Amino acid sequence: MPHIEIDRPSGTVLLRASDTSYVLRVDTATGTVRTLHWGASLSLDDARSLLEPDPATDSFRSPLDGTEELAVDGQVRFAPPALDVRYGDGTSAVEPVVDGYDVRRDGDSSELSVRLRDHGRPLAWTLHYRVRQDCPVIERWTVFRHTGPGPAEPGEEPALSLVRHSAAQWNLPVLPAYRMSSVHGQWAGEFQLRRTPLAVGETTVSSRRGHTGHQSNPWLALDAGDATEETGEVWTVALATAGSWRMTAVRSAEGRCGVLGGSGHEGVEITLAPGASWTTPVSTGLYAPGGFGGASRAYHSYVRRYVLPAPDEPRPVLYNSWEATAFDVTFDGQRELADLAARVGAELFVVDDGWFGARDSDRAGLGDWTPRPGAFPDGLRPLADHVHGLGMRFGLWVEPEMVNPDSDLFRAHPEWVLHLPDRTAHTLRNQLVLDFSRPEVTDWALTWLLRTVDAFAVDFLKWDFNRSFTEAGSAGRHPDGRRVFVGHALGAHEVMDRLRAARPALRIETCSGGGGRVDLASLARTDQAWTSDNTDAVDRLGIQYGFSQLYPAQVMGAWVTDSPNPITLRTVPLRFRLHSAMAGALGIGGDLTRWPEAELDETAAYVALYKTVRSTVQTGRQYRLGSPADSSHAVQYVARDGDESVVFQWRAGPEERAALPRLRLRGLVPEAVYRVDDDSEITRAGTVRSGAALMAHGLSAQLPRGGYASRMLTLRREG
Repeated sequence: MPHIEIDRPSGTVLLRASDTSYVLRVDTATGTVRTLHWGASLSLDDARSLLEPDPATDSFRSPLDGTEELAVDGQVRFAPPALDVRYGDGTSAVEPVVDGYDVRRDGDSSELSVRLRDHGRPLAWTLHYRVRQDCPVIERWTVFRHTGPGPAEPGEEPALSLVRHSAAQWNLPVLPAYRMSSVHGQWAGEFQLRRTPLAVGETTVSSRRGHTGHQSNPWLALDAGDATEETGEVWTVALATAGSWRMTAVRSAEGRCGVLGGSGHEGVEITLAPGASWTTPVSTGLYAPGGFGGASRAYHSYVRRYVLPAPDEPRPVLYNSWEATAFDVTFDGQRELADLAARVGAELFVVDDGWFGARDSDRAGLGDWTPRPGAFPDGLRPLADHVHGLGMRFGLWVEPEMVNPDSDLFRAHPEWVLHLPDRTAHTLRNQLVLDFSRPEVTDWALTWLLRTVDAFAVDFLKWDFNRSFTEAGSAGRHPDGRRVFVGHALGAHEVMDRLRAARPALRIETCSGGGGRVDLASLARTDQAWTSDNTDAVDRLGIQYGFSQLYPAQVMGAWVTDSPNPITLRTVPLRFRLHSAMAGALGIGGDLTRWPEAELDETAAYVALYKTVRSTVQTGRQYRLGSPADSSHAVQYVARDGDESVVFQWRAGPEERAALPRLRLRGLVPEAVYRVDDDSEITRAGTVRSGAALMAHGLSAQLPRGGYASRMLTLRREG
């Protein structure tokens, strides 16, 4: 069955994405493209039957509002526009004309293109849709073009500015109520899930910082207020962008609801010279009839299959030196840590900040990417060789987009930083941002990255970004200087893409002071994300819960670190810390030189255990059994073939005497028989239950006595 079907007499277009249908009508007579259906599967005959006359209206409302695929500012429209343009004469009203539409098939995907233009004005735009038969996630983006003659004369006023340039507009069916889910937070407290009724008007989440941000993530979910973790209809939108961005949920007084979104926060305009074009980031949309958990599992599958560059590779157990040494990085100290990391089973050893330039603090050295002579008198190669000799891969922390004023690079090229000549340049973390919208800067970055990877046999880069933009501009380079809030991230992506193409074995972790640069665009060119600088095992449960709404465990970096925790000062048992970190891509970040022998041995045993279930945790289907707000909660992973399942359960607060609801599992094969292993021994050794019994009746939810209790259950199919 084709992914996309068209009935040209009626202008009906049916897009099929797994069990989802998306129906729109292209009306050449009125110049409109409108949403008819986004939800459960329909046939083309069903889709044709959805055409209805517009309801009666009056002089204060428009039947187009909340129904168009990319609403403009013009004609009889009053809703917030997805496309807002300003021409050279100061006018902004747009009168769309449909020029045509067609379908192209490429392998397992099909793409619809709908071409429009502004009547009598030099602006055209094409709406793009991509669907795959076996994936319910729909990809959309828009290309805008200045079609006027050119080029413009030197000094001529820009003829066309895109004031708002959304990638897509997603319109929901009319529901009795609307609830919005999103994640918010701050440094060391990212991905805090929030679900609130959607108010009438515009509700916006965004980043004005030049990067994705800790405060919000470009993801929204909407439902009628009745969806649960496993039941109910959920509509989700996520934006693939890493610079500044904006997503707005619009609820009208008449009862319609939709989501607009694109790159650049409010006020970031894109100026198009004659002949120029602008391609938006991809906006993804998902309809899920199986609740919030069903939506998450669908997105996890999409990320693994169509976003990640190396989805089938197990993410290695890594050791990172930051919490052990901070800037006190030396060859002898790193070698000792590497020996201990290998002892506990690490597969990748990462030297964090402090290995280069004059970097004995955060005040100097950024930009001077050569080993610090006092710390590595013979360079980094002896350490890399030692790490490789221990059977581990070798990784380095880098921050290519930043520079300290106290550095040789800044003294040579002060013009390379984002700045406005007549404004004070403020440093944050004693650093400035290099302008990655400039080709000479990205060429410089690629050159030293390639040189470093080759000279020191580097297998892995932790790519950090430790400050937000201030006073940002490329003075004299563009008439729209704020474009760097978008263009900088595109330059960083270009460097990553060229680096990976040149060194395909290299792996990269995206980081921005923790989870400040986690998004679909970054994950398309990296392998995992540093979820948060907060490694407190209790705080991480909430952070990881929010992270999992969109992103799979495979990319969720999670470390076991020291206790008391260096940020929260909380003391948590080692087993709880291990269980918390084993729910993602496991890493170790503590000062192993101070760990007792018994803790080193216990860690080694759990690392070995993790490796036996890693495939299930990292690539299996995830089921959230409760939330961190509950007295106890659990996360379950089920292997794709259903033969294995892993459950981590935690109680972060004090022990409760009341009986707990039973732990009812999900996603198992009902007729299969599973042997249950419980590292807490609360479940009797050798317990065997059917999948049906484990899902209908469950297991005891009791945990070991005391606070900060946890356990790990492993279920393996026996028949």
